[in-house]
Amino acid sequence: MKRLWTPAWIARHVITVVLVAACLALAWWQISRASSGNTLSWAYAFEWPIFGGFVIFLWVREARYTLRGGRPGADTEPDGSVSDTAPPSMPGVRRPVRSARLAARSADSGNDPDLAAYNQYLSWLNANPGARPSDYPG
Repeated sequence: MKRLWTPAWIARHVITVVLVAACLALAWWQISRASSGNTLSWAYAFEWPIFGGFVIFLWVREARYTLRGGRPGADTEPDGSVSDTAPPSMPGVRRPVRSARLAARSADSGNDPDLAAYNQYLSWLNANPGARPSDYPG
């Protein structure tokens, strides 16, 4: 529970209270406008509490994530061993695949100069991975 009383979390608590209060105040304002004859305000009167509920939903989700130990490295014990009770780290999240660049194979272009120029262009792009096609010197 101490994790929810850090300076960052105190700021989140304050922001949550301010946003929910603002959404409820705006809903009340829209209700007063709707009761004076503005029919469009009825939609906004129902919309603002939904926005406030969404803020509360996000706050609860982030608080549960923090209390569950969703920080990187939270599944290791102080002695460096991995705990058996730690939740799996972000199931469903894929890590980027690292692959080695393969050398471009020269295709047998035969007597076709366009195909030979295109293969040379592809070889240049493979050799210069950060370059844009407009940087091609050819």
